[in-house]
Amino acid sequence: MPIAKIHSRALLGISAPLVTVEAHVSAGLPAFTLVGLPETAVRESRDRVRAAILSSGFEFPPRRLTVNLAPADLPKESARFDLAIAVAILAATDQLPATARDRLGHIECLGELSLDGSVRPIRGALSAARAARDAGRELILPGEGRHEAQLIPGVRGHTVDHLAELVGFLAGERELETLRHHAPEGIDPAADGDLADVRGQPRAKRALAIAAAGGHNLLLVGPPGAGKSMLARRLAGILPPMTEEEALAAAEVAAVTPAGFDPAHFGRRPFRAPHHSASAVALIGGGSQPGPGEISLAHHGTLFLDELPEFDRRVLEALREPMESREVMISRAARQATFPAAFQLIAAMNPSPQGTEIHSRAAQRYRAKISGPLLDRIDIHLEVPRVPATDLDRAEQDGEDSSMVRSRVVAARERMLSRQGRINARLDARGVADQAPLGPAERTMLNQAIEKLGLSGRARERILKLARTIADYDQRPEIDATALGEAIGYRNLDRWFSSSG
Repeated sequence: MPIAKIHSRALLGISAPLVTVEAHVSAGLPAFTLVGLPETAVRESRDRVRAAILSSGFEFPPRRLTVNLAPADLPKESARFDLAIAVAILAATDQLPATARDRLGHIECLGELSLDGSVRPIRGALSAARAARDAGRELILPGEGRHEAQLIPGVRGHTVDHLAELVGFLAGERELETLRHHAPEGIDPAADGDLADVRGQPRAKRALAIAAAGGHNLLLVGPPGAGKSMLARRLAGILPPMTEEEALAAAEVAAVTPAGFDPAHFGRRPFRAPHHSASAVALIGGGSQPGPGEISLAHHGTLFLDELPEFDRRVLEALREPMESREVMISRAARQATFPAAFQLIAAMNPSPQGTEIHSRAAQRYRAKISGPLLDRIDIHLEVPRVPATDLDRAEQDGEDSSMVRSRVVAARERMLSRQGRINARLDARGVADQAPLGPAERTMLNQAIEKLGLSGRARERILKLARTIADYDQRPEIDATALGEAIGYRNLDRWFSSSG
């Protein structure tokens, strides 16, 4: 009896590695053996597949049946292989015509089977669709996964709702709904609030625009009610629109979570605001079967940490490496998964408790929750004062709206990308030296500030990146004393915090 083969896709992090499903039927006592490092949900597919084949009007072979999921060293989890296993068995038992068997090498099949043969959706349809397109194969997946798969340009394939429908399609007896690329219409970047709604705070608004232009991390320090959260939530409205590649990358992360991805949000920059009680696994990612955390769900968007000192210090320290590498690797004994984490951090905190002096014991305990190395990675430290009552009473809009600020942010980013191919916050050491040179007077000014504030070498590099962004935002070709002075001014909270770490 020949071996029947069909392709499927596993889910490892957000990647979808290829899995070949092989079925072989031989003489012997009836048995159904499933090999290839299957986990519990995959092993249980034997009962689901048997019932689905019988319920769909086909014969389940009363012989020795072996199904292999290759490669054998790749862990297989979830019920996503059910549909491929069923088709492979039907092909191996000659319940598919020869013409249908020839088509199996050109398709990839994903779906969980119900006992009556209907096909249920699976996680990671977006990643699978991208991988199938890159491999040049057609994708067969449940109908409920079409909205994710159709976000992929160039996707080819069909959706199916029942095993019998797929068999008829393979036999050339019926048609299935075709997958066609369809990206949702653009959304309003300022849908969650306009910058003009924020009363007062001109310095904070400018700092927010500079952070948006260069992709810089931002720490807001001010009393309750000063508008820190309101400012943070309006960052998305002034950021440049997402490219299609950025939107797909962010959607792929959301699609592998239990909550899934809503295609109506395609192109909307993520905004994640976890509670300060969040664990390291919730924030960074992990679990027995590694999944993405908040920093990955904020990929190409914003991670907002309100009440920053209330987070567990060990949780905050775990942010340091992903902030530099823009990815997080989760390692377990049996598997390893890498998730993207190119997020922009906005943090907020109150001043020292009860207005205590900065050298008091209470203030030192409060500040000690944030380490110097973490603070070094935040480019802009901004004090946000309480807004006067007279400003709050004004009914008219205050200053520029988000669209006006966004136009300047987009122009500044275009200058960065045309000059160096990346935004200023992502310049490496050589890039900083090439793109942010200083004149003699500015160099002396920076060195004096570093000595006075006790800044680290990392902080110095970040000041230069920020000064380059300020110059770009203000359409200045070089970093002058004004841009450098403003960048240094955004580091004046370093003196509050311990530099140990």
